[in-house]
Amino acid sequence: MAPTQQLGFIDASLLLVGLWLSLKVIRILLRGPKNTQLNGPPSESWIFGFSHFTNTEDPSVAYEQWAEQYGAVFRIPIAIYLSITSRLAIGQTKIIICDPKAIQHIYSKSTYGYVNSQLRKNELNSIMGKGILLAEGDIHKRQRKSLTPAFSNVAIRQLTPVFIDSAYKVKVAWDALLDSNVNGETAIDVQGWMNHLSLDSLGIAGFSHDFGTIQGKHSVIAEVLDSFSMIKMSSVETFKLVLGLAFPILTHIPTQRKNLFKKFRYKTEEISKGLVERTRKEKEGDVENKQDRSVIRLLIKSSSDSLEHPMSEEEVIAQMTSLIVAGYNTTSITLTWALIELARNQSVQTKLREELTCQYRNAGDPTYDQFINGLPYLDAVTNEVLRMHSGSWETIRVAAKDDVIPLSVPIQTADNKTVDCISVTAGQVVSIPIRSANRSERFWGTDAKEFKPERWIEGDMQGDMTKIQGYRHLLSFGDGPRMCLGKPFALAAFKATLSVLVRNFAFELRDGPNTKLEIGRVLALRPKIVGEEECRMPLRVRRVD
Repeated sequence: MAPTQQLGFIDASLLLVGLWLSLKVIRILLRGPKNTQLNGPPSESWIFGFSHFTNTEDPSVAYEQWAEQYGAVFRIPIAIYLSITSRLAIGQTKIIICDPKAIQHIYSKSTYGYVNSQLRKNELNSIMGKGILLAEGDIHKRQRKSLTPAFSNVAIRQLTPVFIDSAYKVKVAWDALLDSNVNGETAIDVQGWMNHLSLDSLGIAGFSHDFGTIQGKHSVIAEVLDSFSMIKMSSVETFKLVLGLAFPILTHIPTQRKNLFKKFRYKTEEISKGLVERTRKEKEGDVENKQDRSVIRLLIKSSSDSLEHPMSEEEVIAQMTSLIVAGYNTTSITLTWALIELARNQSVQTKLREELTCQYRNAGDPTYDQFINGLPYLDAVTNEVLRMHSGSWETIRVAAKDDVIPLSVPIQTADNKTVDCISVTAGQVVSIPIRSANRSERFWGTDAKEFKPERWIEGDMQGDMTKIQGYRHLLSFGDGPRMCLGKPFALAAFKATLSVLVRNFAFELRDGPNTKLEIGRVLALRPKIVGEEECRMPLRVRRVD
């Protein structure tokens, strides 16, 4: 497209967006102002809002500073977020919720009163269909009840050997790389390998399908997921998504990104349909595959046996796409950060290896129950990685109806009133800054920015973290009725992988302990070395003697 043509398209798009926004503003004015007037940083642009953050910056530090300056609930004049990799500001205001009572209200008291934006729903629907990540209200309740048996402790206990086996496949591959190096050590892109491990584990444990990427097999799913990291959302795609709210037909325009979504969804549905069909035939023949304990097989069984909470075949298949979307990035990124922190903190790495080696040198691998209760330092490292490097940085929702949000500490409003609750109108964007709360000095003390697993053992928490609900007072898995259903799955996969890799290998940062890292915004927020183009994480790896 020629520059003048592209400019004309953008001008026309902005005009249409302006008209659409004008109608919305008129409707709001007719209703009268109901939002509490909150303090917050000034806008840099009426159109583009607050655009201070670069693609590699961490906004959690600014959020924490603004909470101190403006109060635990404040507003920033920034964008409608379309996805984790892009945003568009069009004069909107987002309310940042750092108050623990308000956070609990959003997560628990008004679970279905705060929903995904229509833009987010459109994007999620193009990837996964009618899965639990997109469901709201009664549909979400019904799907969650059907899914719960597949993520119970009993189910995850039986899946733990899958996670251990995947970790040993990585060990075999790394041993081969080390055997070919005369120095006995080599630089390995651990992020790429954690991607492979995450996908293969999800495939086998999720729906009895081995993608085989650890052993170098080609996978369409892996190819698509890798492609996402190289494709940025263009301005044309951004405006198409926004205009799609007013003109839905525009969302059907094919783009490179849309084609990737379509390819990803088609392949996951193809694999899932195959398993659904095999399961149906086994049931008709009264033959049970006792070796297969995958999530989807338990889900099919649970759904078909339930008269109260049945799921359609379309919904069952959508859950598997949801499992990959939700689990792939969070698992691989969290494991990558764990290896980075162990490389940065050699004493922590040594202490963890000693715990794992002393107890299991001749006893094989830990069991699921031992992962849960028998390895206190592994548990501490896991909690600290989840605290410092949550896979999700923000929960962004839109108020489905007018609401009053209670506060634990009164705040001063922009019109100089002291309030212990705030009013929000339907359509208001709110954000719970997970990363900021998990690393806040208010909740975790003056050493909150330090990687310190000992805080979980010594019990000398300096802050007031007990005010935060959630798993271990962390928001990494969310909270309330929508808390991440896959939490036990993720924890078992994380601990099993780390136990195998740390017992067999030692890790150091490739470029030394002072290596500078930044955030790469691709399909998700991934660590990368400052100045390098790709989201890779090369660590120096050697065998443990």
